[in-house]
Amino acid sequence: MKKVLFLALAAASFTFTSCDSKTENAQENTADAVEANGEAKADAMEEQADAVRDSADATADKIEDNADAMPSQATPAPATTPAQ
Repeated sequence: MKKVLFLALAAASFTFTSCDSKTENAQENTADAVEANGEAKADAMEEQADAVRDSADATADKIEDNADAMPSQATPAPATTPAQ
């Protein structure tokens, strides 16, 4: 009988200790807000990095297109003389 009573009291004590206090809930809410704010900042930074990368790619493409449009100024290959 003592074992059953002890187990019942142990279960009841776990039930009461698992309840959150107002202070604990407030701290968890603050932590969640900080995490959400950090995620929002990280997302904004990733979007900005993508924009910079896209801009750099577009600039590089323009430079390459301009280079391709220019007439070739390579030196002509030397003429070969037939072997005798």
